[in-house]
Amino acid sequence: MAGKIQQPNTSVVIRSLRRFRDTYFPNSGKVAKDELTVGVETGREPQPGFLDSLPVDLQFLIMTFLSPADICCLGASSRYWRAIVRDPLLWRYFLLRDMPYWPSIDHVSMPQLELLDAPLINEDESLDDREEGDDKGMQFKFDYMSEYLKGCPSCRQQWLPSRPAYELVTSFFQSLVPSSEPRYAMLGPGMEQMDVSLVTRLMNAPDVLPVSGTPHRQINGIGSGISYMFNNQHKFNILTLYSTNRAERERARVQQLSVSNKLFTFKGTDDSGNPIYSPAPQVQQVCQVVDGFIYVANAEPGRGLGECEVAQIRAVLSSADGSASRPLLVLSCVSREEPEEIRITNLQTVASRNGARCRTPCVDMAKRLGLPQLANPWMVQDTVAESLSGLLDGISWLLRCSGVKLYGS
Repeated sequence: MAGKIQQPNTSVVIRSLRRFRDTYFPNSGKVAKDELTVGVETGREPQPGFLDSLPVDLQFLIMTFLSPADICCLGASSRYWRAIVRDPLLWRYFLLRDMPYWPSIDHVSMPQLELLDAPLINEDESLDDREEGDDKGMQFKFDYMSEYLKGCPSCRQQWLPSRPAYELVTSFFQSLVPSSEPRYAMLGPGMEQMDVSLVTRLMNAPDVLPVSGTPHRQINGIGSGISYMFNNQHKFNILTLYSTNRAERERARVQQLSVSNKLFTFKGTDDSGNPIYSPAPQVQQVCQVVDGFIYVANAEPGRGLGECEVAQIRAVLSSADGSASRPLLVLSCVSREEPEEIRITNLQTVASRNGARCRTPCVDMAKRLGLPQLANPWMVQDTVAESLSGLLDGISWLLRCSGVKLYGS
């Protein structure tokens, strides 16, 4: 796993914005109170407004408190702000600052982290001083604004299709026609290592996902799983795959020990020294009949299994008859919500994002599990086992990938 992404540097951004304004808008920092109406009367270019005349560091501070949509609206207010809000360093700063707090990420919205690891420019330079044909590397032409708007969950939500009026009638008739029930295999260390059992909470939370029953279709050696009802309309089935029996799991959890994983067989290592696993025969049978996978990862600090998790995920996906279309939902799970005092601290430091979190960020989880290298569609969703927060968002994405039509959910 690669090192952590560097922290955002506010001084570099402010210096770049100041040099840009001094070069292209030299009058923006000057307030001429007696000439505010001259532009209207004489046709000359109007003097800058009060917000345009603020020091650059104050302008930057204001932008750090705005949402992405608000910043885009600010950019539509004048030529000056349109140029300022498109500064690549500004959006690179927002990416580095906000990515650890995004509650989800997927194969479409995952940022190119390798471009964020390297310095963009020398701190004494400005992007606006470079010629258009500069050949010092693709990282200087990276569109951080588009990358941020593509990855930010609040912006991604706006891309979901709205429900047309005719769909209300169509969905009623579709509900009268029996449809196949999507089936998903659930596995992962987060099911076994945490103090709060995600599976137990899931089976006893009718207000979140009502249990719909046990289907009649059986899989030899595994069983039939449990069916749930999403939005009181869409049934789906989850087959839970544990690495060992309940007594061994509980003893390992209490004593903080590792257990022998009976779902996989260790086959050796590849040329790079990475482990190679093969699923047990009954697990291979499950992989061949399910419509997708739910991997419960332990997002509590210091609880990852490293390369073993990467190898086991790839072994499961490769057993699915070579199909690269089956989705993988990763529930990046912790036992409980962050303590109230930590959440308050994080809110108070929203501009600097220096508050520590009691979980692995979903972007780091995707990187840790090697998800960007997979051909299958995937999503990482922050989840809390005790409250099941975030679970419905992940299930919604999974059902969409399986062809279930959901609107506005």
